[in-house]
Amino acid sequence: MKFTDFGFDERLMEGIDASGYENATPVQEQVIPMIMAGKDVIASAQTGTGKTAAFLLPLINKIITTPHEDHTNNALIIVPTRELAVQIAQHMEGLSYFTSVSSIAVYGGGDGNAFVQEKKALSHGADVVVCTPGKMMSHIKMGYVKLAGLKYLVLDEADRMLDMGFYDDIMFIIDNLPKKRQNLLFSATMPHKIRELARKILHQPEEVNISISKPPEKIIQEAFIVYDTQKIPLVKHLLSKKDFKSVLIFCSSKISVKQLTRDLKRAKFLADEIHSDLDQDKREDVLIQFKSRRLPILVATDILSRGIDIDNIDLVINYDVPHDGEDYVHRIGRTARAAAEGTAYTFVTVKEQRKFMAIEKLLGKTVTKAIVPEELGETPGYNTASAHGHSGNKKFSKPRRFQNNSKR
Repeated sequence: MKFTDFGFDERLMEGIDASGYENATPVQEQVIPMIMAGKDVIASAQTGTGKTAAFLLPLINKIITTPHEDHTNNALIIVPTRELAVQIAQHMEGLSYFTSVSSIAVYGGGDGNAFVQEKKALSHGADVVVCTPGKMMSHIKMGYVKLAGLKYLVLDEADRMLDMGFYDDIMFIIDNLPKKRQNLLFSATMPHKIRELARKILHQPEEVNISISKPPEKIIQEAFIVYDTQKIPLVKHLLSKKDFKSVLIFCSSKISVKQLTRDLKRAKFLADEIHSDLDQDKREDVLIQFKSRRLPILVATDILSRGIDIDNIDLVINYDVPHDGEDYVHRIGRTARAAAEGTAYTFVTVKEQRKFMAIEKLLGKTVTKAIVPEELGETPGYNTASAHGHSGNKKFSKPRRFQNNSKR
């Protein structure tokens, strides 16, 4: 299912397109229509299934398309940690870039300037407030938070918040909200205490249960830790040194697809591209050539990661780290289909390391780090501490020597 199928406002679609999204994940397919219809929702979904966009997108759409009171906070998203609050706020900023929706992250540990900004936003009203429970409770107790017109409440990673002892803080916040509102609860697990919380705050909720799939064991997965400038040279190196007959390269944006395809053609590789800017006839023609192996290298956006039945792909390259674990599984799942084996390489830049570590955690395995060829220059280390928010002494893993394991 494509994001164009949800009927989002054009301004929101611009942000979706700029963020590189084309196809919805399973949790998004199920949850977005429910939220758009005004239903309360309880969803069992892990980090990496696309759940953040599943609630952000319909919230943004509702805020920009329905009347709401001025000078009030419209949506409240409660999360367990400041790291998650910042991450969601940044995600929100990207998706809502072409709209007038305002948002702020409210969390502990900031300086005096941060407090002033939080107080100003909460007292004047922000469209979306992403907050940690303790900090939000403190602001509410000071009496200036405008909550009378609030329409939407989201509890994200609810099981983790309860494990951290935030139950009383959450209930204090909820007691200060209007009774008439839409409630959304997301939790990786559904223990008894979450069910009890849901019974207290949700009204006739729709229930969704999404578990992330795992890639086949026969896929050889390796990651290259690189700088942005090393990506194109590394693709050319892999394609010239390895005996791959059918290669599918995924990029997270149409701009990257076009640039990489252009550079590969200049280097005399037989490659073509597929993305949403192409008309349907051109897409079908490119796919026919790729399926028949007349075209050995295809560069694509996630338009090809789901629902396209192409057998015998030797190699999948994630030119950019996918948005989440679900996208990663669907991308590399294009190889090793039926009885065939396959290889999947992922290029991980410094700014993508945290995202890739989250994918590894979701998969329950560490993806082998291959060494970039020496002629491409020095590469960054892989900071194994950054995914956990550690500071101070950082731990860097050592990649292993790159092997030619593509021969069949």
